[in-house]
Amino acid sequence: MIRDERWEGVYSFEDSPFIMEILTELRDENTGPIAFRKGLVKLGRYMAYEITKTMETERIKIKTPLEETDGILIADRRNVVIITVLRAAIPLMEGLIKVFDHARVGIVSASRGKAPKFEIEMKYVKVPQITEKDTVIIADPMIATGSTLIKVLDEVKKYGKAKRYVIVGVLAAPEGISRIKEAHPDVEMFVAAIDRELNEKGYILPGLGDAGDRAFGAPIKV
Repeated sequence: MIRDERWEGVYSFEDSPFIMEILTELRDENTGPIAFRKGLVKLGRYMAYEITKTMETERIKIKTPLEETDGILIADRRNVVIITVLRAAIPLMEGLIKVFDHARVGIVSASRGKAPKFEIEMKYVKVPQITEKDTVIIADPMIATGSTLIKVLDEVKKYGKAKRYVIVGVLAAPEGISRIKEAHPDVEMFVAAIDRELNEKGYILPGLGDAGDRAFGAPIKV
């Protein structure tokens, strides 16, 4: 896990050959929807393992069948709220919840409009009550302009003040990270990789295309 010096609390996993191999498959235009979804699930799971390293632990005493010994308990792992940004984040959430199996789950439907305004439309919000013990993890594969996540964070924070706010994504553009950190300085971000830039349409370069379309198929235009 690499801490990016450009921002406070922003981490990537470009030092992990396994995560980079999964990302390589996701980037490849020849990867079909089934493999793409499986890749997102794997990324969610292994990034969740890494995030547990940043959580507080407690020393506990247990008894084996032979004697008493020391163990640990990751208390924060039992106080997690996962916010899934539809639809691309569904497989990512599936991976996260394999590690954070006590998590309560919220759903947000948010879509970004076309350039240059990139207006955000939020049609559905279902978020559980948040407490000061909770780590709120917002799953969204592509952190491009940052507009969607800023609006999601604005909404989620109405449901209570959390101990931590964490964004988990696959790829991020520097422009999006900067905008999110400016609007919500308290948020932490964990992504597989930080890419070069955005193009004029707001897509990450080199990127991997539209994660939702690649995972579930492009919507039919009527």
